[in-house]
Amino acid sequence: MASKTLAERAQTFRALHRPGHPLVLANVYDVLSAQAVAPLPTCHAVATASYAVALAAGTSDDNLTLDQNLAAARLIGKVAAEHHKPLTVDLQDGYGDRLEEAVRRAIVDAGAVGVNLEDYDRSNDRFYSADEAAERVKAAVAVGMAQGLRDFVVNARCDALVHGGGGIDEVIERGQRYLAAGATTVLVEAFDGRLNVSLKWTGGLTVSELADMGVARISVGPAIALLAVAEYGRQAKYLLEQARS
Repeated sequence: MASKTLAERAQTFRALHRPGHPLVLANVYDVLSAQAVAPLPTCHAVATASYAVALAAGTSDDNLTLDQNLAAARLIGKVAAEHHKPLTVDLQDGYGDRLEEAVRRAIVDAGAVGVNLEDYDRSNDRFYSADEAAERVKAAVAVGMAQGLRDFVVNARCDALVHGGGGIDEVIERGQRYLAAGATTVLVEAFDGRLNVSLKWTGGLTVSELADMGVARISVGPAIALLAVAEYGRQAKYLLEQARS
């Protein structure tokens, strides 16, 4: 059962999802990135990005195991707790039939009060049906409730447009189903509901523009991690070239 503090963090985290006043998340992937983000006064919650977690673990997003994902989340969770920030963990599609285990371990082991859940079955390279995906959202919410987190946050991601499996009508229909199943927000292209947008670093809409559209949550996935690695490479190149000259 979750501690009172964890339950309070869940309540705080859920309340941060307000259409038109979006929660902005600078996704992290390890202790170092969490230590850079969590102390910021403008950081209201800590969120992992599985793609970046996988890169840091020396693997791909598709091959990131549950144990690898949660090992990173556990360390990140300690940093989040030190700074009294809610933690949400990217659980990809929930690892197939290990969904309930994955959500429970994210809560118990890492102190998560929310998860990101996709509707694309990575292991079988297919979409869960709308019924299946909605039931998986419902199951994730139920695990949170069983752990004493009545405000547990599920951000349900619809990948129909990303993987070319369907059009905007399907995305909207799925999103509505996920909200009805208990999701707090839905990550989709366009939707009449609580919306999470993955922000493009360049050439996309600004935070203010997205807020004006009624977005409730904005995240950047692995974007900052990739920028950080690129900058690391540039600085290393500069240093090594100086040493050569």
